[in-house]
Amino acid sequence: MTLGIRGKLLLISLGLIASALLISDLVLTSALDKTLTGRTRSDLMVRAALAEREANRFSEASEIHISETWQKLAVDLGARAQARLTLIALDGEVLGDSNLNTEGVTKVENHRERPEVVDALMHGHGASVRYSSTVQQRMMYVAIPFHRKGVVAGVVRAAVPLAQVDQAVANLRMLLLSASALALFIAGLVSTLATRRISQTLRQLAQTAGRMVEGKLAERTRTPGHDEIATLGKSLDHLAENLSKTLAQLKAERDLLGGILGGMQEGVLVLDREAHVIHANPALRAMLLLGIDCIGKPLLEVIRNADLVEILWRARDSASAESGEVELAGIKPRRLMVHVSTLQGEPGDLLVVLVDVTQLRQLESIRKDFVANASHELRTPVASMRSAAETLRGAMDDPEAAQGFLEIIERNAGRLHQLVEDLLDLSRIESREFRLQLENVDLCAFAEQMAKSYRRMAQEKQIQLEIPEEYRGILAKADRRALEQVLGNLLDNAVKYCPSGTSVRIHAEPEGERVRVTVSDTGAGIPPQHLPRLFERFYRVDTSRSRELGGTGLGLAIVKHLVEAMNGTVSVESVPGKGTAFSFTLPKA
Repeated sequence: MTLGIRGKLLLISLGLIASALLISDLVLTSALDKTLTGRTRSDLMVRAALAEREANRFSEASEIHISETWQKLAVDLGARAQARLTLIALDGEVLGDSNLNTEGVTKVENHRERPEVVDALMHGHGASVRYSSTVQQRMMYVAIPFHRKGVVAGVVRAAVPLAQVDQAVANLRMLLLSASALALFIAGLVSTLATRRISQTLRQLAQTAGRMVEGKLAERTRTPGHDEIATLGKSLDHLAENLSKTLAQLKAERDLLGGILGGMQEGVLVLDREAHVIHANPALRAMLLLGIDCIGKPLLEVIRNADLVEILWRARDSASAESGEVELAGIKPRRLMVHVSTLQGEPGDLLVVLVDVTQLRQLESIRKDFVANASHELRTPVASMRSAAETLRGAMDDPEAAQGFLEIIERNAGRLHQLVEDLLDLSRIESREFRLQLENVDLCAFAEQMAKSYRRMAQEKQIQLEIPEEYRGILAKADRRALEQVLGNLLDNAVKYCPSGTSVRIHAEPEGERVRVTVSDTGAGIPPQHLPRLFERFYRVDTSRSRELGGTGLGLAIVKHLVEAMNGTVSVESVPGKGTAFSFTLPKA
């Protein structure tokens, strides 16, 4: 059984009081016994001195040996001294004893070695206290030598029982015992009340501290007073207040850090010195396709990419920063830039930052392809113009030949001009410098106007240009300049690449909250492998034929960007040998 603070304080208080009372009993009874014994000895010494005078006179007239006369003297002196009186010869033989008869005296053992007798013979008087087996009680003995003719002839010894002294000491002890019992009761009662109050206060402090440990830092002890317990309570309140502020600050910092890590597009991974995952932000879990349960798992169980693991091991072994790029295979392949460094303040822990550079590398590849394609597209007309100009210099005397070379230069210059214009248009569209002015446009009426520009070309190639009239009056939200470029590019491609005897059809129809416009033809069609890349810049299905017809390879890319700028989508469907249909959607007016 465990004692509480209340029981401990009560036991301590009672123990202190009991110890004090025990010490008081020992000191007081000892002092009383000593005082009363001293007084008894002094009084008995006076009686023994009176008896010594009588023994001196008697010894002058009588021989010193056991006799009836010495026994009678002892009885007489004992009666007058009111004490047991014993007359002892110098050799220790008892001459008479007031408590015995003559026959009994003869049987008494020699008293020469009694302490009081020895002291009396050596110092002139002696005294001792001891338990007497004869009378079964404690006795006080005093002895004084008596003389015969000026020489010590024996010793007069007087003795009285110390029963009164023992009784007085017993009465004092009883009184102390009663007072002690009363004092212990009163002290126990007072201690109980005091300890109850103290323990109640301490219990409240303990309960409040327990609630603080559970996280209820708004609790306060509010202990009254100015003693040590009140100081402890105020210290607990102050501690809780400081701890609450510190925890609030740490929580704010944690939330801020969590918000930063959660909002980062870069993946952040933290490994401990045993290569276990201790943090992985959402971006990293999305990059590596990990679940939230990856926390606490070993690195090799979480990451299966050998190149990435090699970079991490290299950084851990060298204890220095390491960087590199890794490829992640899968449904959605990625290329990641990896930077690994040692976490500050935690030796052996690694901070890994992964940046998805897939799009950046794709853009770099597109840029390289664009530069290569643009250079190639520019090189062909420039080379033709340069060759024609060089040849023209030697054919100035032949007007007919010179005219042909000039036509070549003019045609390629026009091609260069169109290429530059298309590049500038595409650049303005991508950089959003092409300002759109959206308005309600009647698609069928607009298509008829556009078709007028291409009817002559279509008639020359015996291509039928059709615009159905059943959906007249369909309005779309579009920019007229942009729509003109979109339809112009689609019609130009359809008429340009369709063989004679085919047809080109412009069709518009509502589709929910949008309007779909389709430019279809019954030409040769496009092989399926080319369809996903048709809207890329400079992509050509038939390179030689496209250049012969004067195409720049940018028309469909411009179509795609303009349609998307007008909040639409573009698509293509084609069946080789049956024809191709380019469609785009626009918001309904």
